[in-house]
Amino acid sequence: MSNPNNKKALELLFDRPLEPVFTARDDGKAVFDLPESFYNEQYSDVKDDIGSRFGDGFEIRIPVRDLQKKPDLRFAQRLGKHSQFSLFNRVHQEIAARLIEIFLDAPNEDLFISTCAYCKDRVNPFLFQYCFSVAVQHRADTKNFPIKPIAETFPQNFVEPSVFQEARAESEVVTDQGTRRHIEIPRNYTASDREKEQRLAYFREDIGVNSHHWHWHLVYPGYGPMDIVKKDRRGELFYYMHHQILARYNTERFCNNLAKLRPLNNLRAPIPEGYFPKIMSSLNSRTYPGRNVNNVLADIDRDDTHLEISDMERWIDRIIAAIDKGYVNDSDGKEIPLDEKNGIDILGDIVECTSLSINPDYYGNLHNQGHNAISYCHDPEARFLEDFSVMGDVTTAMRDPVFYRWHGFIDSIFNRHKERLNPYGEKDLSFNGVVVNSLDVILTSANAPANHLLTYLERSDVNLAAGLDFGPRGNIYATFTHLQHAPFKYVIDVTNNRNMPLRGTCRIFLCPQSDERGTPLNLNEQRQLAIELDKFKVTLEPGVNHIQQISTKSSVTIPYERTFRPIGTNNQPKDQEELREFQFCGCGWPEHLLIPKGKAEGMHFDLFVMISDMIGDAVDQPEVPESLCNDSSSFCGLKDKLYPDKRSMGYPFDRRFTRETPSLQKLTETFSNMKMKDIIIKYNDVVVDKKK
Repeated sequence: MSNPNNKKALELLFDRPLEPVFTARDDGKAVFDLPESFYNEQYSDVKDDIGSRFGDGFEIRIPVRDLQKKPDLRFAQRLGKHSQFSLFNRVHQEIAARLIEIFLDAPNEDLFISTCAYCKDRVNPFLFQYCFSVAVQHRADTKNFPIKPIAETFPQNFVEPSVFQEARAESEVVTDQGTRRHIEIPRNYTASDREKEQRLAYFREDIGVNSHHWHWHLVYPGYGPMDIVKKDRRGELFYYMHHQILARYNTERFCNNLAKLRPLNNLRAPIPEGYFPKIMSSLNSRTYPGRNVNNVLADIDRDDTHLEISDMERWIDRIIAAIDKGYVNDSDGKEIPLDEKNGIDILGDIVECTSLSINPDYYGNLHNQGHNAISYCHDPEARFLEDFSVMGDVTTAMRDPVFYRWHGFIDSIFNRHKERLNPYGEKDLSFNGVVVNSLDVILTSANAPANHLLTYLERSDVNLAAGLDFGPRGNIYATFTHLQHAPFKYVIDVTNNRNMPLRGTCRIFLCPQSDERGTPLNLNEQRQLAIELDKFKVTLEPGVNHIQQISTKSSVTIPYERTFRPIGTNNQPKDQEELREFQFCGCGWPEHLLIPKGKAEGMHFDLFVMISDMIGDAVDQPEVPESLCNDSSSFCGLKDKLYPDKRSMGYPFDRRFTRETPSLQKLTETFSNMKMKDIIIKYNDVVVDKKK
């Protein structure tokens, strides 16, 4: 991308998604110069008046080329402009796939921008933003342009509605942006402490957590042109990313004296967890519907969604039968083995039911239709004209406690496959000549004993300006409170007893020691709750090697301040090295939730490290330019490359261990290339302002 106007155009197409493309942007300083044919039917009769209002007095005018052939958008009319858009809805998936293809087929960057500008006011705004974001990330000429955080583009999906009333009032009354107060987002506004699930609201309703879920599905769309859907080990990554979310969520439950979640494995039983999200959709100014306690799933009969619960039960039976037999049948009846290498990847595509599923007619659409069944259980026949609940939207689904119960059931299906695989043997786990002598974690910003980690609450800001459509200009910040931890580093001493350098992978996991009652967990329970903290390459010289790795370099996370930093050119550093650091894709777990909350009195965990042999780890990567998007390779892979680890995701905890290995302690005593350490995470109930 070499044209500064094009960079600005991409930036502004993210801005104020509900406003017509011809309105002023960038705090009133910039405007698109549109061909007359770009004004849609709603504004064609008044385009002269519009041209006079948005014609002069702007610092930046961005010319938009006319299109010789306009795209036929009749296919998108099934999704109304004020309707909710859902990636779990098959009709919406098909519409999105066609629009993405139109955007990707634009022959050059200028015509891509023109095509987007033409389509923007003619299709559903949320659909446009999703397809535009996918296209920007996957086109060769725009793929290094940073995607604007979804929480800034559609903040209503993340923020309690009363905040916007205050924000608009503040921006109208206080014209000097520098003196505007930051609007406080209330804590725990969705339920009182009489609801025990509210103890986990800080996790479920975290802006970074829900942004991650949206961005992951942006990077890994389930439908669209095959070259953007068929990514390396996509099905396995669907399994592993959600598996890790569940491990983290269950561990947070233990931190809050709650039992491990119960998988939603009975589709006929009442759902005891109610949920009332109290957030509003910007598309139709309606709040997302709530769900009462003990709602029951029912057959869905709506204009764009039809589902029988009995169909889901049949799909479950067929998938489980295939796992037990050790193979699935493709649409031609051919038996495809669910082996150690490819089985989990095949299952991931089948269960999620992407366009990569080998037999969707037989194995169905389990994951997505489960989201739909739950999201419409309050109004399955559209009798009251209610839209779907938060479970129907990837930006909001993780707010609902039932999300974790549904994915707990999905994860149990994957684990059924994992349980039937042979346990890892000595040759799979050992690294000849490598001895991990010691393992410690040390806080880098506070005086504390080794192996004691600290969590607390922190206040941060998010800019609402890009999402305040048809309102005052200028930055408006909202302040929210989230969990945070003191930065720390791993200190690992490793001896290489061979007379040559060795290359390996350092794998770090955190395992809870006990459940909410203080009952010790066995090894199989620990392995299913093992939280991946980091994974990085190491070169071991002969003799003792001293390894240090800071927590902010985790292969799992992206820094929170990056996620919410403005992407406009005025906010980007001029230094080229700093600019490379600034440009990122945004897919990754929020860094502030890298470790669990712990407890006020301190909570014990087992910290585990393993150095595995690079011979079994190394991946022969294709020759492509170095990507700028390597923030969270464990959850998001590498952009335009193969997944950077040949081992199964979650190795060595993705499979059961032999009966001869009864505990994590026994495992680390058996293999010299492993080590564990008893650490304590202490929660300090104070709120600290984020350092600027």
